[in-house]
Amino acid sequence: MSQGEAAGRGTAKHQDQGWAWMVLLAAVLLQGLTLGFPCCIGVFFTDLQHEFQASNSQTSWFPSIMVAVLHGGGPLCSILVKRFGCRFVVMLGGLLSGLGMVSSSFCKSISQLYLTAGLITGLGSCFSFQAGVTVLGYYFVRWRTLANAVASTGVSLGFTLWPLLSQYLLDEMGWRNTFLIFGGILLNCCVCGAIMRPIQLASGSLPQSAKPEEEPGSRAEEAQLSNGASPHHPTLQQHTRRTKCFQVLQKYLAFDIFCQNKGYQIYTIGVAWMMMGFALPHVYLVPYAIHNGVEEHKAALLISVIGLINIFIRPFTGLLSGHRVFTGRRIYLFSLAVLLCGLSNFICVISAEFGVLILYCVILSIAMSGIGALLFQVLMDVVEMDRFSSALGLFTILESITLLIGPPLTGFLVDITSDFHYVFYNSSFFLISAALIMGLSFCALERKNKLREASKAHLENPSRYQYSETLTEPKAENRSPPAVEYITSI
Repeated sequence: MSQGEAAGRGTAKHQDQGWAWMVLLAAVLLQGLTLGFPCCIGVFFTDLQHEFQASNSQTSWFPSIMVAVLHGGGPLCSILVKRFGCRFVVMLGGLLSGLGMVSSSFCKSISQLYLTAGLITGLGSCFSFQAGVTVLGYYFVRWRTLANAVASTGVSLGFTLWPLLSQYLLDEMGWRNTFLIFGGILLNCCVCGAIMRPIQLASGSLPQSAKPEEEPGSRAEEAQLSNGASPHHPTLQQHTRRTKCFQVLQKYLAFDIFCQNKGYQIYTIGVAWMMMGFALPHVYLVPYAIHNGVEEHKAALLISVIGLINIFIRPFTGLLSGHRVFTGRRIYLFSLAVLLCGLSNFICVISAEFGVLILYCVILSIAMSGIGALLFQVLMDVVEMDRFSSALGLFTILESITLLIGPPLTGFLVDITSDFHYVFYNSSFFLISAALIMGLSFCALERKNKLREASKAHLENPSRYQYSETLTEPKAENRSPPAVEYITSI
């Protein structure tokens, strides 16, 4: 039997069955350990403020850096996965996450937390999460959509369990010992990574995009070499460096798509603007509840309610959005979810009683489920799949920038005014405006594209759209209206 046949049998043996389901279980745990972890930071917000005598703005930089690095480290993770493989990167992420939280337990200032828990733990979580999602694409083909949907439930489990565990450990042994225990828990990412053993793919099963392509600028270099130019010539070396830099940016940060694809441009800017307010309730909800007299264990329960509802609502939202009725219209469903998320914040402004906050968490969780289920699906709708990974790199970096600056800016406003209501005012402003920008812009873009297509069709075949000038033609009034007339009404 040839090596290619053996590799092909190995692929058939492991994909969509057997060990693949163990890998899926590991992916569920990974998403709970990584994406679900930042939600519990709000439980420690007040204690960290008192420990380091820090303002709201200073304290909020810590979770902001963690979440921003978690989302923005995607391009670096992609490079490491390509070089070392998914299994190594997942285990490296587990080591960094554990090291970051263990180091955080010994911090003497809030700025040290920025480095340890913020940067190191955030980067480790990014490596483990994104490499764990990537490996699912190798183990699942037929059931890939189902596998990704099941894996995403790990986030909801994390949202449910992390706050409850955090509050219990905080009450029993303080935040330093809790962070030390968290370091040990996050090391379990290494165990999940060990389960994700590499799968051998047949050479013929590699996607077309994985085959080497001719690099831009290579023909120019060959022409210069054929004309007698030395490969060590300074001008040629500078040209080569510029070409390689352009290739890296083109591969991991799709600026060309951003400039040429209006849909991608609108969606990326809209989501980046949305993220300025999206993370605010997760950071400030627990401090807000405690500030208004809610007991600490009840305040921690609020985040768990959001996660618990997400477990049931997110899969339903994913199935609903996948229905053919919403094909081409998912951006409007996404905008509606963002709008609901923004409007729900006004509930907190009305009252801070525990029962009212529970109602807020229920509505917020429903809206968040829609956002979580559709965020990347809409991106797939507006970008061609062969450039999706590049588009995702720029998308996550811009998203991470606004995730980084949103909570500290709002914390600065709270410090000045001593009023937590501005957290929810700010969040509503960014979310509602983002929903309106995306919804109305895509509506206008769709209308423009239809008019352009109709105009193009008219130029290519003008005879179809010519009306008869003869008033005596008996069937002229009974003819169906030309296709171009439908474009004026949406």
